[in-house]
Amino acid sequence: MTLVQFRSQLDQILWDSDPARLPGWQSWLIRMLRILIATGRDVAEGMLTLRAMGLVYTTLLSLVPLLAVSFSVLKGFGVHNQVEPMLLSMFQPLGDKGVELTEKIIGFVDNVNVRVLGSLSLVFLFYTVVSLMAKIEQSMNSTWRIRGGRNFIQRITEYLSVVMIGPILIFTGVGLTASISTSAVGNALASMEGFGTLIYFAGKIASFLLIVGALTFIYVLVPNTRVRLLSAFTGAVVAALLWRLNGWVFSMFIAGSTNYSAIYSSFAVVIIFMIWLYLSWLILLIGTSVSFYHQHPERTSQRQQVLRLSTRLQEKIGLLVMLRIGQSFHHDHEKLTLEGLSKNLDIATEALALVLRPLEQRGLIIQSGDKDRVYLPARSLEHIKLRDIWDAVRSAQESSHLNPDNLASDPAVERLIAGINDSINDTINDETLLDLVEQSDNSRQSVSLEEVRQEA
Repeated sequence: MTLVQFRSQLDQILWDSDPARLPGWQSWLIRMLRILIATGRDVAEGMLTLRAMGLVYTTLLSLVPLLAVSFSVLKGFGVHNQVEPMLLSMFQPLGDKGVELTEKIIGFVDNVNVRVLGSLSLVFLFYTVVSLMAKIEQSMNSTWRIRGGRNFIQRITEYLSVVMIGPILIFTGVGLTASISTSAVGNALASMEGFGTLIYFAGKIASFLLIVGALTFIYVLVPNTRVRLLSAFTGAVVAALLWRLNGWVFSMFIAGSTNYSAIYSSFAVVIIFMIWLYLSWLILLIGTSVSFYHQHPERTSQRQQVLRLSTRLQEKIGLLVMLRIGQSFHHDHEKLTLEGLSKNLDIATEALALVLRPLEQRGLIIQSGDKDRVYLPARSLEHIKLRDIWDAVRSAQESSHLNPDNLASDPAVERLIAGINDSINDTINDETLLDLVEQSDNSRQSVSLEEVRQEA
């Protein structure tokens, strides 16, 4: 069997087979291979790496303010002394450089005295923290194919809750693990034959589960969409395994990187820290990608990657979208989210986003304010003209500087375009979205009656 034949057979097994018809372990294996291949494709395309680089830059600006805010919160609970051990544990793969880096960061944080800061400086401190969280959300939203982010009020409340509650949860878990290993019962069990190894592995497993739990919390809360817990957990497990592997590889790299210290001198710790930070953010985004594909397995295929839409495809999607939104509103059915529309029309969410945005900008549809954002007509159905829908979708990519009116043309072309527009207007006339909904209902009733007659 040649390599080409092997790849063709492998592609047929992975993409043409139906996992639902396979035995349990085979179905799980094919689904996971699809998810990992799709995630690897995202990494190879370069967008995850670019977002990771952007997060490195933002982190360098926000790390000290973030720790200062968290330090102030932890100080109120009397556990601020755990900041340094946590940083030492986090920077453990950096070896001696990690200890040096921890000392510098703690020194910076100690110098940030919130009491003596002015009001403007305090506002800037919190703004820097919120900016970091907004950058993380933007990166995860891009992975989840979500274009809209939270509004300013939601960012303040939800981001600060993560910054304030997150450290408390993390240090509680770390403190619980440490107390078990240092308690009298733990020491007594460790002294017994066989139990020492058991406690060692139990500590490793507990540490791994804490990382998985923290990542699951991030994957559920940060993206501006509803993430299923199982999908977030799957991405967290993959990211935690990569985190452990990264720590092991980085430790070996640091052990053999004495030349870096000789070449870069005092800058070596900064360069090594930036490389470690980049890999950490990349792992976090890889876990996000795994969560997305686990929740949307239909998007793992290369055929589902939307690059562009033709004009007539946008026009048809726009009418179908408005019809479905109008029907759910008119008949008081379950309101449709972006994912609901995607499943209803069997269209990728990216394609829908390209059409929904101009419809929103023209004031034809609106979104509800809760997290599960549903689409509603912006006004009553009888006041939404089909001509307005058509014009909104056709002019989606136009701007004030680039549109047909500003383009040099020819009288013959202008007459032809005017004739086409007149034909469209004559066809649409003054029909409204309500007319389209009623026509669709009548067509369905006619089809149902015909099926009943045929069965009789």
